Amino acid sequence: MSDWQALCAKGVPLPPSLLGESPLWHPDEQRLYWCDIPGRQLNRFDPASGQSVSWQFDCEPSCCVPLLGGGLLLAMRDGIWSFDTASGKRSLVAPPPYDPSRQRFNDGKADAQGRFWIGTIDDRREPHAALFRLVGGQLKNMAGGITVSNGLAFSLDGGTVYWADTKAHAVYAFDLDFGNGGLSQRRVFQQFSAQGSGQPLQAYGGRPDGAAVDAEGAYWVAMFEGQRLLRFAPDGALLAELALPVRCPTMPCFGGPDLRTLYVTTARENRPADELAAQPLAGCVLQLRVPVPGLPACLARL
Repeated sequence: MSDWQALCAKGVPLPPSLLGESPLWHPDEQRLYWCDIPGRQLNRFDPASGQSVSWQFDCEPSCCVPLLGGGLLLAMRDGIWSFDTASGKRSLVAPPPYDPSRQRFNDGKADAQGRFWIGTIDDRREPHAALFRLVGGQLKNMAGGITVSNGLAFSLDGGTVYWADTKAHAVYAFDLDFGNGGLSQRRVFQQFSAQGSGQPLQAYGGRPDGAAVDAEGAYWVAMFEGQRLLRFAPDGALLAELALPVRCPTMPCFGGPDLRTLYVTTARENRPADELAAQPLAGCVLQLRVPVPGLPACLARL
């Protein structure tokens, strides 16, 4: 764990996030973005200059993806927006397909065809969350029956979609049709034990949160409350486990010019005082150099 470094401990003038989420390495800008969901903030860090910028909103941003032609596509509780980082202005692309008083968007990514996929989370922890696909300004419900949508990623060949339900401690896989964007053959990719949930670290391995796929096709998943990242082969075999200096990682992504810097967002919201005292990096973005690079983020098309 001593090899991990934290952006908020390296002179970056940004405080730790309450719930850091959905890190994005912008392939054109070569800068890192991430959200603080309850803090209602989008952050950007430029490793080349060491400078950071943040934008404050009136509701929760959950994730962002790079947009073809410039700017970002930003998922918020009140809808999908295009966001101009130069002016700070956003324009509504699609209204939320749910009741915002009880649901919000969570993590999302664009696929190789530029289709934006975004999952939701049910605030009341009931199985009413879903996975949506945005094409032409329209959101289509692609899968459902879960509570906390997470773990969204695409396989190396683009033919598999990974999708997790954090509450169920499960990661699913679907076959993805390149042509029409349809999903089929839903199956369990990984099922983790919920035994020990809410207990000390040694009694609980965590539950799947955000994820990313590397250049060898391996699936990296952050284990919330498990203080670790897990790396799985496409056939589901466990390849590696990386311990972290904080208990609640939320999502990994790969960045840097060679895509070999692994960034991990983390959380500190609602954590016990003794845990935060022992883990001062909670809420910071962590980084680690890794031998296998990641994949560049795909650009969304409107």
